[in-house]
Amino acid sequence: MIVLAGFWLSVLLFVLVLLWILIPALYGLPPVPTQPERIRNALKLANLQPEETLYDLGAGDGRVLLIAARDFKAHAIGIEIGPIQCILTWLRITANGLGSRIRIRWGNFYKANLKDADVVFVYATSREIMKLAPHLEMQMKKGARLVSISADFPEWEPQEVDTRELIFIYEMPPHKGGLATYLAQRS
Repeated sequence: MIVLAGFWLSVLLFVLVLLWILIPALYGLPPVPTQPERIRNALKLANLQPEETLYDLGAGDGRVLLIAARDFKAHAIGIEIGPIQCILTWLRITANGLGSRIRIRWGNFYKANLKDADVVFVYATSREIMKLAPHLEMQMKKGARLVSISADFPEWEPQEVDTRELIFIYEMPPHKGGLATYLAQRS
């Protein structure tokens, strides 16, 4: 009986780990967490204000959402394709008592409605950035800020850049140009 229970527990654990990694990877983004201090630096650079609405595209374990709500007093909405990540994030939100400030949505962020976003946070590869750019340009309101970690939008000139931490801030609608244009103006 104990051996059978151990077997089924192992199978369940294997399935959970597979779901944790496989579903986001199928959409091109394996879960890679961002360090909390880098998140804080990015949100400071984006000038996230209390009561603003932040969207985290590919929310993972919810750390961006928790920092935005707890440290910046913002409302935070996470869009995540991985069901296990959504459950974990919901548990973290509940455990931290931040259910009134944070929501997690299970879904594809390429289809998300971002019209009420003041700040959008994305940590993606260059390939995903290229696919995401037209959606963001159509969805985000004028004056909203976009935070990109590690990958810049090559056709847009950032408003702010932290070259040490690779944090790029864009204001909507984006200015045509690129990182080279930004760096040339500041040298």
